[in-house]
Amino acid sequence: MPSPFPGMNPYLEQPAAWQDFHQRLITYISDALAAQIRPGFFVKIEESVFIHEPDAMERGKLFARPDVSVFESDGGSVARIAQLPDVEIEQHSYVEIRDRHSRGLVTLIEVLSPSNKRYGPDREQYMQKRGILTYSPVSIVEIDLLRGGPHLPLTGIPDCDYRVMVSRRSMRPDVLAWAINLHDVLPVIPIPLKGDVPDATLDLQALLHKVYDAAGYEDYIYSTSPEPPLTSEQSEWAKQFAPFGVSQPSELPTQT
Repeated sequence: MPSPFPGMNPYLEQPAAWQDFHQRLITYISDALAAQIRPGFFVKIEESVFIHEPDAMERGKLFARPDVSVFESDGGSVARIAQLPDVEIEQHSYVEIRDRHSRGLVTLIEVLSPSNKRYGPDREQYMQKRGILTYSPVSIVEIDLLRGGPHLPLTGIPDCDYRVMVSRRSMRPDVLAWAINLHDVLPVIPIPLKGDVPDATLDLQALLHKVYDAAGYEDYIYSTSPEPPLTSEQSEWAKQFAPFGVSQPSELPTQT
């Protein structure tokens, strides 16, 4: 069963569903492209690793409470038993298209996650990667299906809920950009390859429907309201797409 929404499904943006949706969408993107670009190119799913450590104040708290102290016999330094701070490791999958003969990177496809967008070290790390690739022969495809978090820098595009960008080396600094709102159908986008090789394509709406159906999201994502909250206007519009047989909250939280 396809998603009941004509475009992006806002219930998929909630933390309980997003990571699974992101991973499945990456896989479907990879499979859709592999069928189009062989044998001259191949597709790989790779991962970026983000390590989140406690801030300086939290580290101080962790190391200020030793459980046991051991004093050396010479009256010199003191050895204490402390604890290593907890670290959170976050992995983001992305898609690479590479040339079969040279193994060189041709196109990078990123589906943005919340930490790519929130101000902080993860966003800075991603922006650095994006900046380096801008000065390389690599084409960049950036798919932002999250209303939450500040959009990444892109001039000349109106305010919108979602964005898609296709950056070709031959066009830079100009890029192709799609400004997408909640009620809009997701676009079919070109995926640049190399030289005069014709573009591959991705039908983002069709891929979303496939992921939604395969994962059985209708069984559980509608038990809570969309995150981030919809505006009053969006909430009223979204009520018409409540799946049959799925209980909905009597009122969806809204933002003004």
